[in-house]
Amino acid sequence: MDAVAALRAGEPVLLPTDGVYGLCSAVDEAAVRRLYALKGRGCRRPTAVIGASVEALLALVPELDPALVLPGPYTAIVPNPARRLPWLTGDRPETLGVRLPELPEATRRVLEEVGAVAATSANEPGEPAAASLDDVPPRIRGGCAAEVDGGRLPGTASTVVDLTRPEAEVVRLGAGPWPRPAC
Repeated sequence: MDAVAALRAGEPVLLPTDGVYGLCSAVDEAAVRRLYALKGRGCRRPTAVIGASVEALLALVPELDPALVLPGPYTAIVPNPARRLPWLTGDRPETLGVRLPELPEATRRVLEEVGAVAATSANEPGEPAAASLDDVPPRIRGGCAAEVDGGRLPGTASTVVDLTRPEAEVVRLGAGPWPRPAC
């Protein structure tokens, strides 16, 4: 099964991002629950949405302020006033993590077809992120309906920045420097 068909069927897939391999699913609740079961994590931890474009993210969260979407190696935690996608928000239903990474061509094509995916790193909880498909634990890799090989990636996850606070707060320093360089 190819990655687009697998995502449309609600099955988990492995996709290369700009830093690490992601364990991804459609954003609907049933697909995300399958992703959580495969990852071995509880639903109280948040999961980000990776969009093919700002428009894809706005289709899911119409009240999203596009100025808060940080392109590149960043996950932005943004306000979620309508409390959309509660199965992705963990313990903070008033927030949502969104990403607009610079994707490898093959992943970009998949996302252009499906719009957006729920994504978490393709590793066991607490273990290093997967920089190649060979780094993905066999249990997780075997549970995926499809995978896209993007070769070896840098191996550093995104920088997570909480933009719901009066001042931006770095939750996890990763591939993107903070403060972010001015354009």
